[in-house]
Amino acid sequence: MRNLTKIITLILVGLSDHPPTMNGLFVLFLLIYLMTLITNLLIFFLVITDYNLHNPMYFFLSNLAVLDMSYSSVTAPRMLFDLVTRNRSISLPACTAQVFFFLYFACSELVLLSAMSYDRYIAICHPLHYTQIMSWWMCGHLAVIIWVFGFIYSLVHTLCSLRLSFCGPNSIHSFFCDLPHLFQITCTDPTINIVLVFALSGSVGLTAFLFTFLPYVRIISTILHIRGKTGKLKAFSTCTSHLLVVFIFYSSSIFIYLVPTSTNMFGVNKLFSVIIALINPLLNPLIYSLRNTELKAAFRRTLNH
Repeated sequence: MRNLTKIITLILVGLSDHPPTMNGLFVLFLLIYLMTLITNLLIFFLVITDYNLHNPMYFFLSNLAVLDMSYSSVTAPRMLFDLVTRNRSISLPACTAQVFFFLYFACSELVLLSAMSYDRYIAICHPLHYTQIMSWWMCGHLAVIIWVFGFIYSLVHTLCSLRLSFCGPNSIHSFFCDLPHLFQITCTDPTINIVLVFALSGSVGLTAFLFTFLPYVRIISTILHIRGKTGKLKAFSTCTSHLLVVFIFYSSSIFIYLVPTSTNMFGVNKLFSVIIALINPLLNPLIYSLRNTELKAAFRRTLNH
């Protein structure tokens, strides 16, 4: 069994078997991926180069841009390669590596969204103490915690997945490797891994959810008491952008990892996989940039130079 596991090749079924459809999907997802890289790189560049954006909010936004580029790059290039070459085989080590990096960046983003919520809470509810609480020392430590926690979370799941053996059907009904996909085709009893996913994902997700949404109870109450209409609209604009990003990320993640997948739900599962792996990383910079006057101003200053 171990020798078989070492040489086994898995097959990524992908999104379609129809050649014209595959060509159309290649063009569509290539454009989405290029737009993802361009928009996120632009936000990262603006935050780094424009002094007016050197504050905690945009520091976390630049981290979000890096994460969006990273976990989109884990899945998109491989999918585009498969659509062009019609070669859907992937080695088990490559599949395991894809699982690790996708979980790493996705979990890091989950924690980052909580940190961004905390930043908004301090900025709106404690504006006079904002610079003291959200110092660069604090932001740096939060960034380290975000990236290290994501690494540990992903490493635990990846190491536990190494106990799985594959000796039967080797078709993964998706365009990339993920834990739920491996559980469906393994010859080993995946109960331990499934329990671990529900326990860790549930606890981490619930904790991050509470840290993300509970501050908004106080934030909304504070915004409603702001007298000036301009300040109230600016605060609401910042918060709604963040909440929209959080809602899209949580809804797609919950369906993929916490809702049991049956055979007749493969199509819906693929749709949510596309959303979380390809659409989210593009929507995030668009949501923040289109609703953010400071980013627009920084972009205009860059063009004028």
